[in-house]
Amino acid sequence: MGIFDFLSGEFIDVIHWTDNTRDTMVWRFEREGHEIKYGAKLTVREGQAAVFVHEGQLADVFTPGLYMLETNNMPIMTTLQHWDHGFRSPFKSEIYYVNTTRFNDLKWGTKNPIICRDPEFGPVRLRAFGTYSIKVSDPAKFLVEIVGTDGEFTMDEISFQIRNILVQEFSRTIARAGIPVLDMAANTRELGQLVGKEIAAQLAEYGLSMPELYIENISLPPAVEEVMDKRSSMGVIGNLNEYMQFQAAEALGRDGGGAAAIQAGLGAGLGMQIGHAAAQQGPWGARATGAPAAVPPPPPPVEHVWHIAENGATKGPYSKAALGRMTTDGAVTRETLVWTPGQDGWMRAEDVAELAQLFTVLPPPPPPPA
Repeated sequence: MGIFDFLSGEFIDVIHWTDNTRDTMVWRFEREGHEIKYGAKLTVREGQAAVFVHEGQLADVFTPGLYMLETNNMPIMTTLQHWDHGFRSPFKSEIYYVNTTRFNDLKWGTKNPIICRDPEFGPVRLRAFGTYSIKVSDPAKFLVEIVGTDGEFTMDEISFQIRNILVQEFSRTIARAGIPVLDMAANTRELGQLVGKEIAAQLAEYGLSMPELYIENISLPPAVEEVMDKRSSMGVIGNLNEYMQFQAAEALGRDGGGAAAIQAGLGAGLGMQIGHAAAQQGPWGARATGAPAAVPPPPPPVEHVWHIAENGATKGPYSKAALGRMTTDGAVTRETLVWTPGQDGWMRAEDVAELAQLFTVLPPPPPPPA
């Protein structure tokens, strides 16, 4: 070390740290030989903490404020070293600045699907992702347990470990919650709070806390989502025969020769009717004996299944016949909220045309006794 370096180390007695990287959690104040001048000024800003390490031992933690490094405000350091007064620095220590602000918008997600037992669909595979924030709550413990002697510790060096903890606790929580897949979107806030409580103790062992945890999405495998979309489409379409007739009419309307196509269709239909009538007549023009050709029956109506909402939970699915029995027993009333695939939100049972007849067939209340 040159004479100018030595003199600058003696006269520069202001210790501080300003950070503009947005991801640095710990930064070590570098001085030649780690020499800290007796009486130096230590500046600790809001959102920071300064940790002194003397001869490999954690000595003290300074919270935000301005300090004169003297024996009267460094009682722990005084017990570690005898103070001698000379031109050279009376003690050699390391100073680590710890960023105690929140690190926001950190990403997490499940690397592999989570297998859960859904009350409606049975075993399903789920994926989830979201964001979280992390904060150093105990600078001394964080330095001892995680950082060690790293001179510049960033969020990327621990984010992978935190994501592993998050995914593990999320998997356990979602498996024990028993919430149907269709209702998970309405309970992401509660699930996030449960996961946050579960990992709070484990993060505290590292000197960390998690102020916020958000679950942005919980999804099924693409193949399952495709089947659910088809099921929803069938509920929206309703009567399949009417929908096919509508599609055929639209196709004719989009044709450039729409009128000619319609006439051709009418002619083809008339020809088919004539051919059908000729087939029913004998060789001399008389109508053939025997029973007329049977007309195929229409397709059976679509049987809806229904879910009911009771005390903040969903039950079902139930068939219409099952709902009729539950109406007789009083388990389902006119005010009961019901839902079926294709229906726009929950509705009262008496407001659904298909279920309203369950209440109209009930007899009126008996007259009062004479």
